[in-house]
Amino acid sequence: MATPFTSGLSSYALAALRIIAGLLFLLHGTQKLFGFPAPPPTGTPSVLSLFWIGAIIEIVGGALIALGFYARIAAFFTAGEMAVAYFMFHAPRGFYPLLNGGELSVLFCFVFLYIAATGPGAFAINRR
Repeated sequence: MATPFTSGLSSYALAALRIIAGLLFLLHGTQKLFGFPAPPPTGTPSVLSLFWIGAIIEIVGGALIALGFYARIAAFFTAGEMAVAYFMFHAPRGFYPLLNGGELSVLFCFVFLYIAATGPGAFAINRR
């Protein structure tokens, strides 16, 4: 049950979740394209390959989500990217996400779906 104290903090908690998830997602894209903060384990993707397009979505989507600029739309598209990543690359290796390496894809997918449904919370650039 929400109290006046906790209901006032929920927008800030959502903003913290949005900002951290967006920045972490952005870093996945920069790792794939630029080798920052660490070189990608599979090498830099070819231009216009599926991994390259995914990295662009991760960089742009992660930045938009972290800033709270059209965060709902960006979160919807990035959730879709994570669902595709899970079912194309992880699920064929086994049923359980912990065993097939897909736990981050699942977690990002549902965090972004939550942001798409609820909005960006406090500190968003285009919050009304």
